[in-house]
Amino acid sequence: MALGYKTRRRLSLLILVIGLPLYIVVAVNLVDLIDRPSLWVELGIYLGLGFLWMIPLRSVFLGIGQPDPDQPPKP
Repeated sequence: MALGYKTRRRLSLLILVIGLPLYIVVAVNLVDLIDRPSLWVELGIYLGLGFLWMIPLRSVFLGIGQPDPDQPPKP
């Protein structure tokens, strides 16, 4: 089932405002469980986790910046 444009817009806003900060807190706490790896390893972990959240949510964010395709064109 495909999500409508307005639903995807609302869901993307919810993800960015609530979900992403929670994901950041969880990622920092997970890395903190490891006894402070070297700077480059820690940077690699954060970069990997930074891209990991986008993969399953790509379809939600795709086309959000475009005008609503369901609206008739303005004269």
